[in-house]
Amino acid sequence: MAVIAALTGTAPMTTRKSANSESILAAVLKSLDDDKGEDIVQISLAGKSSMADHMVIASGRSTRQVTAIAEKLVDRLKAEFGVICKVEGRTTGDWVLVDAGDVIVHIFRPEVREFYQLEKMWQPGLGPASEPPVEAPTAD
Repeated sequence: MAVIAALTGTAPMTTRKSANSESILAAVLKSLDDDKGEDIVQISLAGKSSMADHMVIASGRSTRQVTAIAEKLVDRLKAEFGVICKVEGRTTGDWVLVDAGDVIVHIFRPEVREFYQLEKMWQPGLGPASEPPVEAPTAD
């Protein structure tokens, strides 16, 4: 777009923000909050993993809401930053993973989130649960 604008002497139609991990993280958190994501947890992966700088985990109340939250997030990141996200799990809606490069987002149904307990794997001081194991979730 900038090349076209320079050649034609016109301003670009849309302006995109700089896509650094902190600005993408802020946009992810805002999008999840705007779409009524629940129990949103942000985890810094600095020094823990080279795959990303941040991980965000959130829940939706149903498979439909989980899928809708993920789709809106992908659309917003593309529109705002030009980030093309990789998405897994959209068809089932139990657990959708959105890979936005430096920010990885997991959106779960509450039962599935409880079963996998990703927070306990990545946050310091949260070891294995002292509670009995959770049964595998079933679809809505």
